[in-house]
Amino acid sequence: MAVTIYHNPRCSKSRQTLKLIKDAGVEPRVVNYLTEPLDAAALIDLSQKLGMPLSDLLRRGEAEFKESKDLPSLSDDAALALWMTRHPITLERPIVVDEDSGRAVVGRPPENVLTLLP
Repeated sequence: MAVTIYHNPRCSKSRQTLKLIKDAGVEPRVVNYLTEPLDAAALIDLSQKLGMPLSDLLRRGEAEFKESKDLPSLSDDAALALWMTRHPITLERPIVVDEDSGRAVVGRPPENVLTLLP
């Protein structure tokens, strides 16, 4: 099983989700999206795999979101994805993708990942 987790090691929910994956015997590909930001196409792809608009993947409590002077319309996925590449901290976390099936979940709560695991 090929699994990717878009991970922030400082986030307790992200760490808990990673542990659940490993406890299930799966060694995921770990992408620290803060040091390896996703490009706009990857962000749009993630939102499609999750079946939700990109605006639902925004962490609206983050200072970068609240204080942004250049935030585009939340209904414009292309512009929003480009904005999020410059502000990766605003991406909801963690996101886990089953690369084999193309299914994905947000690990909030961490137990959501169990729907992807064997």
